[in-house]
Amino acid sequence: MPQPLVIAYHLIWTAYGCWLPNDPRGSTSRTVASDIIAELGELHYGRRRIQPTAKKLQAFRRQAKEVLKFPVTTFGRREVDAIGDVFCGVIREHQYTCYACVIMPDHVHLLIRKHKHQAEQMTENLQNASRLRLRSMGMRDADHPVWAKGGWKGFLDHPDVVRRIVHYIEKNPVKWGLSQQRWPFVQPYDGWPLHAGHSPNSPYARRLRGYRPG
Repeated sequence: MPQPLVIAYHLIWTAYGCWLPNDPRGSTSRTVASDIIAELGELHYGRRRIQPTAKKLQAFRRQAKEVLKFPVTTFGRREVDAIGDVFCGVIREHQYTCYACVIMPDHVHLLIRKHKHQAEQMTENLQNASRLRLRSMGMRDADHPVWAKGGWKGFLDHPDVVRRIVHYIEKNPVKWGLSQQRWPFVQPYDGWPLHAGHSPNSPYARRLRGYRPG
């Protein structure tokens, strides 16, 4: 049986303390490593079908702030600009092809074309470099984690799916009353691997021919 087709990754991760493993909204964690954090609430794998009220979520966050080792802080304009500048350098260094990016006050979305690096390595490279930058600029203490460990990844298997996620990412700030973001390292999606001039005999083209995402 052939391996599932992956043409791009949707990478998502959060600022430190902003989405804990037992967050009442649900998470992708199967365990809670800290006993103190575990006492805040039960673990639910996956996003809950019925989401908590704003009051319940705020209460959980207040309790979490009291027991977390480091301060829970969101990103302002200066931090967002610094993170974007670092992302630009990492993407150029590793020759990633990025089709969408937003840096929100408490989380990040990026859509990156398939590369020799796996999704986890891309996330690690971007997190490590931006963590060092914020620390070096005095925007976070020298031992502050900045990011929650790891993140989520979505495997995109068709140009139609890529286009849909690009639109979702671009509109993410607008849903929260923020301005849309424009980054120099983001390239318009050209339909790869079914872009103009592609070889119809390429492995991707052969597998995508006639295929529609479910």
